[in-house]
Amino acid sequence: MRHGVKGRKLGRTSSHRKATLEALATSLFKHKKIKTTLAKAKTAKTFIEPLITKAKNDSVHARRLIASQINERKVVQELFNVIVPKIGDRPGGYLRVVKLGQRFGDAAQMAILELVDFNDVASKKKESAPKAKAKAEPKQKAEAKPKAAAKVKEEDVQDANVIEETAEVKTDENIEEKKEDSAEKENK
Repeated sequence: MRHGVKGRKLGRTSSHRKATLEALATSLFKHKKIKTTLAKAKTAKTFIEPLITKAKNDSVHARRLIASQINERKVVQELFNVIVPKIGDRPGGYLRVVKLGQRFGDAAQMAILELVDFNDVASKKKESAPKAKAKAEPKQKAEAKPKAAAKVKEEDVQDANVIEETAEVKTDENIEEKKEDSAEKENK
């Protein structure tokens, strides 16, 4: 029976498993989103979320604890200076695991592990909701635009230098002249 057996072995020794989870944590904090197997993603989630919770307390001790788990100094600084302030007062649930399906070759279940507050898709959905409300009233805004254009003061309008572009029309004469010029250059 498996009573009280917690965690996954991931087919590795304990030191190799620890190194794998530290590397996954470093990559996630650096890139904000990583693609890995489902088992590694779920295990990394239980490893990374306590690190973020510790990082909320910005102290020397917290920085040293996290630096012992994360391999790059710049990533530790980014965690404390960028990621934690954006997470704010979220009480856990910092990561999302999105299942992708099976990998070709060995049919391993793949997943994306990402920081919740750094997801571009979710932020685009939030921005598109106000746009949907704006689309409901396009007639009122269309009528308001000509009035706004009429309110432009003469003082605000500056004289612009007009540059005329002459488009050279391709005629048989122009083509023959260019051929003659190129032939003269080759002879020299």
